[in-house]
Amino acid sequence: MRISHWAALPGLCLGLCLGAVAAQAAPASFTVSASRIAEQKAVFATVESAHVVPARARIGGTITSYEVRDGDMVKAGQEIAMVADPAMVQQLNALEAGIAAAKAQLAQANIDFTRAKSLIRSGAVSRSVYDQAKTGVEVATNTLKAKVAAHAALAQQIAEGAVLAPVSGRVLQTPVTQGTVVMNGDTVARIAEQDYVLRLDIPEFHAAYLHVGDPVRFDPLDPTTGKPLFGKITLIYPQIINGRVEADATAPDVGTYFVGERVRVWVYAGSRPGIVIPKSFIDTRFGLDYADLRTKDGQAVAVPIQRGEPHPTPAMPDGIEILSGLKPGDVLLPPGSAP
Repeated sequence: MRISHWAALPGLCLGLCLGAVAAQAAPASFTVSASRIAEQKAVFATVESAHVVPARARIGGTITSYEVRDGDMVKAGQEIAMVADPAMVQQLNALEAGIAAAKAQLAQANIDFTRAKSLIRSGAVSRSVYDQAKTGVEVATNTLKAKVAAHAALAQQIAEGAVLAPVSGRVLQTPVTQGTVVMNGDTVARIAEQDYVLRLDIPEFHAAYLHVGDPVRFDPLDPTTGKPLFGKITLIYPQIINGRVEADATAPDVGTYFVGERVRVWVYAGSRPGIVIPKSFIDTRFGLDYADLRTKDGQAVAVPIQRGEPHPTPAMPDGIEILSGLKPGDVLLPPGSAP
């Protein structure tokens, strides 16, 4: 089957466009410059919650329902348990019976007062009988109000048996279970707020180099990606304990870690002059590292170099220190440019 040139033209144009995009995406050159290389010290940090808040029982009693488990995510105000006291239920029933009796007494007092009011006009009863009937209505009314108020207060106290999550976050511990007897103020669950930090444990010798706002590099949760993650120090605790200083650092995606998980973190420990270039400009052949340099006449020549340790930064995630072979001002070309 014969294909015309015009039919193949769209595919050819698409290939040329994709090639042009790839050429634009790849850096054409890199100018070597001297910079200050940060000396980094590897320390361990643990993932901690900025605040761990206990959810406490407001009344004493028995836990009749328990709605959460370790690791569950909860929202502020969510009911996580219910505490009930059987004695309070009995008191509530007694108050309801008292309210019914008070209503009956008030009804009878109103009847007596209405009768006394009609009889005093004809002089059949004395003024004292009328006043006594009127006072009986007032006493019955106030008795009913008192019992209704006591009923509302006890009902509110029973409603406070619902244990609510004080903050939004993750449940760390559930020290009780359904059927446990708790007292007023006992902890029903411990909840870690969603604001997680990396708590660094740094030797005293390196404390002098620490400053709030300094960048830190830490190993990613998934080591298969190979991409370093960066954060910054937000708090340095002003106390040295057993020759070590604690500091807090924020980092992206720290909320996906387990609370208490240990992470290796690289912190700043001084600086020195050096040369760092992207790893993509290094060509390794037969166990030797080369870099393609642009000469003064515009040609490309491959020169051997000696690489050092990786020094990734947010601006250059694949940065590699070069110990020898390059000098400031050299212009590097992508590998394969030299013949």
